[in-house]
Amino acid sequence: MAERVRVRVRKKKKSKRRKILKRIMLLFVLALLVVVGLGGYKLYKTINAADDSYDALSRGDKSNLRSEVVDMKKKPFSILFMGIEDYATKGQKGRSDSLIVVTLDPKNKTMKMLSIPRDTRVQLASDTTGSKTKINSAYSKGGKDETVETVENFLQIPIDKYVTVDFDGFKDVINEVGGIDVDVPFDFDEKSDVDESKRIYFKKGEMHLNGEKALAYARMRKQDKRGDFGRNDRQKQILNALIDRMSSASNIAKIDKIAETASENVETNIRITEGLALQQIYSGFTSKKIDTLSITGSDLYLGPNNTYYFEPDAANLENVRKTLQEHLDYVPDTSSSSTDSSSTDGSTSDSTGSSSTDGSTATDGTTSGNGYTNDSSTSSNGTTNSTTDSSY
Repeated sequence: MAERVRVRVRKKKKSKRRKILKRIMLLFVLALLVVVGLGGYKLYKTINAADDSYDALSRGDKSNLRSEVVDMKKKPFSILFMGIEDYATKGQKGRSDSLIVVTLDPKNKTMKMLSIPRDTRVQLASDTTGSKTKINSAYSKGGKDETVETVENFLQIPIDKYVTVDFDGFKDVINEVGGIDVDVPFDFDEKSDVDESKRIYFKKGEMHLNGEKALAYARMRKQDKRGDFGRNDRQKQILNALIDRMSSASNIAKIDKIAETASENVETNIRITEGLALQQIYSGFTSKKIDTLSITGSDLYLGPNNTYYFEPDAANLENVRKTLQEHLDYVPDTSSSSTDSSSTDGSTSDSTGSSSTDGSTATDGTTSGNGYTNDSSTSSNGTTNSTTDSSY
């Protein structure tokens, strides 16, 4: 009799344990479903936003300089970032206010960044006369397709992907990630794009910028002795800071909101699957791992109106081309000559890259550190090697 009682007690204990275990498992499954549901919802919103931003080039996915479409997850590739200025034309065929080329190697997790001065004198891709003009006019003539092909001819590398962003999109993304931190090189002020009567003041040293301030910081060049070069450095500084902010845990958690914000003013031919794969590959990547390249040259004034151009130095440009080609593991086809030769006017300007913060220079145009110096050099023929034009 006693044995039967013990058996019943054991059965009751086992039954209670099973019920508790079932409840724990049920709570665990419910919690998992909630997490997966939220994650799925975020993924759904991110994909929807990315679909709104996706816009293919007329040529398709493959660059005309490649034999096949590059696999971004396995092989080096390039992205052209275009900051579009269209406030002067009320949104109709604006110009590319900034052009930044980034090359990435997913295997070695390396990145190189190059700013192309907007006044750089080149032959546009669709031009058959041999005449040259400012590279930023490519966008107003033929949009992203013309700009991509013109940059390909100029640098002699394939441009696999592109991203365009207008001023509103730029500000919105900066605000969405909580602003950015920059190291202001010197005191200056710039008008706000929101209210022209409003001045935004920048003090030398560390500053935290919201979207409105970041745009003013990126646009100013009249008070910079280095003109376009100084502005290019500040734009690269902003992109570096944005990369660092995007990699923070808080911003990764709200990637759906960031994508939704960006989709309203951003166009790209990067598919969502490619973007998500890159996010995994470059997880933990910071701006400290980016090699910055620079194009040097001289100021040039041509025509009856004394129009300003930036003339690239031939030796420096060739070194920059080789550096990018090597990083992309790309060998150009020498049997056909490039549309744009980008020869100089014969001046003996410096053929090295920009000076780094410790004063060193690299012949391939690579800059260590932030590379920001607020001075300009003069070549032997009297032309300056940095852009000092004050026109905007």
